[in-house]
Amino acid sequence: MRQEDIERLGDGLYAALNKGEVLAPLTDSHPDMSIEDAYQIQQRMLARRIEAGSRVVGKKIGVTSKAVMNMLDVHQPDFGWLLDSMVYGEGETIPMSSLIQPKAEGEIAFVLKRDLKGPGITAADVLAATEGVMACFEIVDSRIRDWKIKIQDTVADNASCGALVLGSRLVDPRSIDLVTCGMVLEKNGEVAVTGAGAATMASPVNAVVWLANTLGRLDIPLKAGEIILSGALGAMVPVKAGDNLRLTIAGIGGCSVRFA
Repeated sequence: MRQEDIERLGDGLYAALNKGEVLAPLTDSHPDMSIEDAYQIQQRMLARRIEAGSRVVGKKIGVTSKAVMNMLDVHQPDFGWLLDSMVYGEGETIPMSSLIQPKAEGEIAFVLKRDLKGPGITAADVLAATEGVMACFEIVDSRIRDWKIKIQDTVADNASCGALVLGSRLVDPRSIDLVTCGMVLEKNGEVAVTGAGAATMASPVNAVVWLANTLGRLDIPLKAGEIILSGALGAMVPVKAGDNLRLTIAGIGGCSVRFA
């Protein structure tokens, strides 16, 4: 794609984010957009947010389940960037005015104590570099109308990231089985979704390995102190004002959030 088109589309996504508006799928007007083009658009949108005062605090991995890969007809995950303005703590309230068409996912967040830079990163490297894991919500949100997304649309739109909510308990990942740990996500007191660590590329650790090696080839490290969202353990749950969500992950702990 031409650089002027990349900049125009990135600026359009940034404007939609700020105005709380939606856009037609980018792939409607640019059907030949490649995933590489989409990442360049993502970088343009990210640059605009950083220029406005936001700070990178981590990365997220998306499209980690077979079901979502089949839905988007793509057979690799994607990644996006976490900014300080996206982060909420355990039990906090998220104003719906800051979101457009949100859905919640239960995930395991990794907090790093050492840098990780691929290629060549292994699962053992990830565990050694992790200070701890915690239960978290990723609030996915799309600037694309009605979530009518192809993989290029979601990549360009910062992997459809809206916000994240971190639990208060940090656990040594070597003390639990990250593959079999079960998740229960409740919405307004009723069980909405169940899942397990194995839903994320057979293990959340595998997702972080993929991210470290993929970004390493782009000369981008995962940095000490960063938060890494490793991917959904179950289906997305639509949310609206007044909803209360809680998730519990066996051996790790819980996390709750309210929408107002």
